[in-house]
Amino acid sequence: MSADISKLATMLEMQNAMNTKIHPQWFEQGFEWYRAIWVECAEMLDHYGWKWWKKQTPDTDQVILELVDIFHFGIAMRIDGQTSYHTLAEQLFADISQPVVADDFKQTLELLAGAAVMEKRFDAAAFAGCMQQIGMSLDDLYRGYVGKNTLNFFRQDHGYKDGSYIKVWNGQEDNEHLVEVVKSLDTSHPEFAKQVYQGLEARYPA
Repeated sequence: MSADISKLATMLEMQNAMNTKIHPQWFEQGFEWYRAIWVECAEMLDHYGWKWWKKQTPDTDQVILELVDIFHFGIAMRIDGQTSYHTLAEQLFADISQPVVADDFKQTLELLAGAAVMEKRFDAAAFAGCMQQIGMSLDDLYRGYVGKNTLNFFRQDHGYKDGSYIKVWNGQEDNEHLVEVVKSLDTSHPEFAKQVYQGLEARYPA
């Protein structure tokens, strides 16, 4: 298995684990993942800038974070409980390897949103086009995805559901701590996700 397909398979497995933690019977719930995708697309467009009547500079870091969030929803749509993660990863890799791009980032993003709204599907090729036009690699996606997924697990384990979770520690939001932890680690390590979790645990107020 190539390293890229292996990373995609890992993300698919982590997504299923997260969905199952939130709702053990998530397959039967019929969650509208496609709707989450187009809503995130609209939020991302605000970070990128689309208003012709005022000067706007794309917030690239925030756009990348939104793409990572969209990928969570997109791969949740691909998981069916029957097809192996490896097979799903191969299919995803084939789509991502042939990015579809429009004239600019905004229009490519609209292809992604349009597929979600009109066809209720995750257009991984248009997603890859957005990645390409914003300068985001598969490694960037993997690093961002594993970090955010692990943070979501950490939140669930520390009282997110009942409201006891503390989001700001030592003057920084948990997302900021996450960025610092991830930067200090080797993403190619087989226990990268576990190391991220341990890094968060070490910083979290007891």
